[in-house]
Amino acid sequence: MSKSVLVYMALAACAIAAIAFVAMRDPATSGAAPDMSAAAALRTGDMKKLNFHSEVRATSTKPFTTVDGSAKSLADYQGQVVLLNFWATWCAPCRKEMPMLAELQRELGGEDFQVVTLATGRNAPPAMQKFFDDIGVDNLPLYRDPKQEISREMSVLGLPATVLIDREGREIARMTGDADWSGASAKAILENVIKTTR
Repeated sequence: MSKSVLVYMALAACAIAAIAFVAMRDPATSGAAPDMSAAAALRTGDMKKLNFHSEVRATSTKPFTTVDGSAKSLADYQGQVVLLNFWATWCAPCRKEMPMLAELQRELGGEDFQVVTLATGRNAPPAMQKFFDDIGVDNLPLYRDPKQEISREMSVLGLPATVLIDREGREIARMTGDADWSGASAKAILENVIKTTR
């Protein structure tokens, strides 16, 4: 058999596998994103860095660890809009941003919306608690992704990174870098997403 025939057969096998993979994708975690044009139009200042996706993206199903050692996952927030913030104790922009996320949780948190904070990498629980104590944050969860499994699966390439997740558990927008989440633009955007996805 010639080399070119073998290459052709290998390419054909790859194409068939790709088609099968697309056909098997869960429709709940693929396809066009809900129309967030009204929310996107509210972006000003730091919020211009918040990129709404044209297609929804799957979020991780892997468990993360609470500060007391028990397991939770993003599935526990099904039915709520979630602002998932990836951070670390060594991250200076995270220190600046976290109090603003805490204020956002105070104002909008409830049965429709939650700010979820996830320390990724080597972050010891005492250091995480000290981080929150030092900046006066007492209303956000101390969750850990110690092996960076969730951040890797969700392609988090820098910290802080914040992911907006709809009520069906799908990623609809993302921002890399810190921002003023307690500002008027952030609140208007999130209030619009909460209302639009009801």
